[in-house]
Amino acid sequence: MRYCSTRGDAPVLDFDDTLLTGLAEDGGLYLPEAWPRFDPDTLRGLAGLPYPELAARIMRPFVVGSAVEERFELLVAEAYAGFEHAAVTPLRQLDQRLWLLELFHGPTLAFKDVALQLLGLLFDAVLSARGQRLTIVGATSGDTGSAAIEACRDRANVEIFMLHPKGRTSEVQRRQMTTVAADNVHNVAIEGSFDDCQDLVKALFGDRAFRAEYRLSAVNSINWARVMAQIVYYFAAGLALGGGTRPLSFVVPTGNFGNVFAGYAAKRMGLPVERLIVASNANDILARFFESGELAMEGVVPTLSPSMDIQVSSNFERLLFEAADRDPGLVRDLLGRFRADRRIDTGRQLWQAIRADFQGFRLDDAGTLEEMALRRRESGELLDPHSAVGTAAARHLEGGLDRAVPLVALGTAHPAKFPDAVERATGERPPLPERLADLYERPERYETLPAEAEALKAHIRRRSALTGAAA
Repeated sequence: MRYCSTRGDAPVLDFDDTLLTGLAEDGGLYLPEAWPRFDPDTLRGLAGLPYPELAARIMRPFVVGSAVEERFELLVAEAYAGFEHAAVTPLRQLDQRLWLLELFHGPTLAFKDVALQLLGLLFDAVLSARGQRLTIVGATSGDTGSAAIEACRDRANVEIFMLHPKGRTSEVQRRQMTTVAADNVHNVAIEGSFDDCQDLVKALFGDRAFRAEYRLSAVNSINWARVMAQIVYYFAAGLALGGGTRPLSFVVPTGNFGNVFAGYAAKRMGLPVERLIVASNANDILARFFESGELAMEGVVPTLSPSMDIQVSSNFERLLFEAADRDPGLVRDLLGRFRADRRIDTGRQLWQAIRADFQGFRLDDAGTLEEMALRRRESGELLDPHSAVGTAAARHLEGGLDRAVPLVALGTAHPAKFPDAVERATGERPPLPERLADLYERPERYETLPAEAEALKAHIRRRSALTGAAA
């Protein structure tokens, strides 16, 4: 399997180099040159497999030729051995038609664990095979950071610098990052929004000399391996509810677009996905795009669902590339104009190609609290605010969807990650799992920096184990 950049000016890479590179040298994102396909007979044969076995079967085409290929099944099994539910990503029925796909049974209580527990092992295995080290620089709106840190902590070949927007995560999210006492973990609070954090990461990757000196790599969903691992739970849901041959629709609370793009990838690989509903909070750039075809950036608004407080959804570039028949020139032109003008009209043809699979939905904080209270009353389910945006989308839009098609909403975080919002909506404060019960007593370690690339580079130079070492 080979991987190409969405912008067409970076080398075509194998899986291992794609994993370690993260962001392409031309600023683009890597995608497989061709999508593997599973026909209906093959899918029927996968029904009933335990999650780790299914995951290895679905992902195996992507790692052909990798240094990890021969022991891939073992790495996948190790990645999911610590999840607290035997099914890893179990389904819970909320009403006659709606199902909740619970993605929060990993070590940090969020869907990011499903990919990042595997990603940490893949990094370690490939780097060990090559005798190399690397520096991960990542941006988080809340959940990626803790999941990435948990996956990479204490690994001999990896050092991680994680940026979060100061004061814009929940306290649980922040403490899950900043209380990790590992020498290879460095937390940085950036004075700005998640988009500012993301821009800093891209600026560092754009400095080729700095990138080479510190061997930078990414754990954000700009890294293809993140998306690859997320494809699996769409297949798991499809196999559980229809044997892989009955159509389903998915509702995905969305920030950086990686999670819902994984659903699109599953469809390209043969899963019968009818619709992908992109559920947004007040930061509704995607909902507005699906309505009008115009992508228009506005300021980031802090909400009760901070992991979705994003205006620039990086993985949307992957969808543009696919919808544009993989024309990198068109993608470069669109994104260049978007950065310059803060808005673009993609044109009717491209917009309609995207609308064939996707539609949008938006919900403000008041609606989110109302949905959390309603679900508690009607189904007994305590939902975090992100998952509630998704189930609200399902409730509001189900009349316009085929009623014979099951609807699966992605449960992206455990309610205990957002106890203040849950208590405000329901009057109940969800407790943390026992293994995290002392989280509020653990000492925190992080530094605060301005949203300036040079300040971040200086910080990494001071803290990195690679400073002064031969690259």
